[in-house]
Amino acid sequence: MLPVLLLDRAIEDTMNNNHVLDRLINKIASRREDNLETSYTARLLSSGPVRSAQKVGEEAVEVAIEATLGNTDTLISESADLLYHLLVLWVSMGVSSHKVWAKLEAREKI
Repeated sequence: MLPVLLLDRAIEDTMNNNHVLDRLINKIASRREDNLETSYTARLLSSGPVRSAQKVGEEAVEVAIEATLGNTDTLISESADLLYHLLVLWVSMGVSSHKVWAKLEAREKI
């Protein structure tokens, strides 16, 4: 269980739209117009949602493999890659993170 101070900070950050995933999705969206030669994110976004979806699939498989092998450190790294590519897919598809968070909150009540 999170200490109260950390939990309070997490709630405050969420309420202030400062969650790391929200900050990252905003950064990803801002990269859409970056130089394709120097920005992996810009290249991925310019490739369209199909390529982003493929990357999500690849990363999900890598997460599953590392979990089954019990490689915690690599699992953490691959999980970060998966979340990044999922956010790129959301940006590519015009999906708002807030709609996903609302769906998760609704499911939390079930």
